Amino acid sequence: MSRKRSFPHVTDAHTRILILGSLPGEASLAQSQYYAHPQNKFWALMSDVIDTDLVSLPYAQRLETLLKNGVGLWDVVAEARREGSLDSNIREHIHNDLTRLLTTLPQLRVIAFNGGTAERLGLKALGDIASNYRIIKLPSSSPAYTRPYAEKKREWEQLKIGGAAPQSSAQ
Repeated sequence: MSRKRSFPHVTDAHTRILILGSLPGEASLAQSQYYAHPQNKFWALMSDVIDTDLVSLPYAQRLETLLKNGVGLWDVVAEARREGSLDSNIREHIHNDLTRLLTTLPQLRVIAFNGGTAERLGLKALGDIASNYRIIKLPSSSPAYTRPYAEKKREWEQLKIGGAAPQSSAQ
């Protein structure tokens, strides 16, 4: 099993929403881009959330547009052994330093997990600090998670700026 590493975080001082995945899949690693698999619906879902077509933009502009909308990206897992792209194959993982990153994000109000593995590992890594943020579990944007797009979209729309207001404790 080969060792896989996550990408650097995409955040700035204006990040209000941080979306955390688990670990980039094979297509993403090959292209050095978040959510690069053509069947992954992340960019389409975020297009709906921020009312901007991200899918047609070059990758660098996608990231820039997310940041302009107060949205940051990273992964819970810094590195792990994994055959293929499935989260269920993640072994011997090491967490990214999420708590350190959070100290650099003064406007952060919402942490959203893209899928169940990201949520399970991320909440464990964050511990008690998670209660300082609104926590949202999103259905995975991965093609391996085969829910209809309309269902995923309904849940991802929780991220719309109006729905991303801070709350007193984690959900």
